[in-house]
Amino acid sequence: MDIVSKRKRSEMMSNISGKNTGPELLVRKYLSAKGVRYHLHKRKLPGSPDIVNERKKFIIQVRGCFWHAHNCRLFKLPKSNKKFWRKKLSLNNERDKKNDRKIRKMGYRLLCVPECKIRNGKYKSMISKFL
Repeated sequence: MDIVSKRKRSEMMSNISGKNTGPELLVRKYLSAKGVRYHLHKRKLPGSPDIVNERKKFIIQVRGCFWHAHNCRLFKLPKSNKKFWRKKLSLNNERDKKNDRKIRKMGYRLLCVPECKIRNGKYKSMISKFL
């Protein structure tokens, strides 16, 4: 049983943004400090990737551990409405895989950085190796 009303839960969930999240801002700040140029949320590309460099043909996706069901300490399946959440997160992962394939097929290199790597600071080495 949820501890808030359906209306309140709906309001809370609608306030969750998929763009300009804290982890994404940290990655962008790091890239800018390295002098890397990029565009944000290119709608013409599959899944509107977070960070795109068309000249060097690379994309960086910042993925929240909960929404993308990353197998780490930050992901915990909610105790209520488990059937809904399993389906929702499964569909998110299927969509990610489909968009990732399309992006690679277009000739882009792709790096997906999970939120947990950003929180513990390991994203910098991931990105440095990628670039």
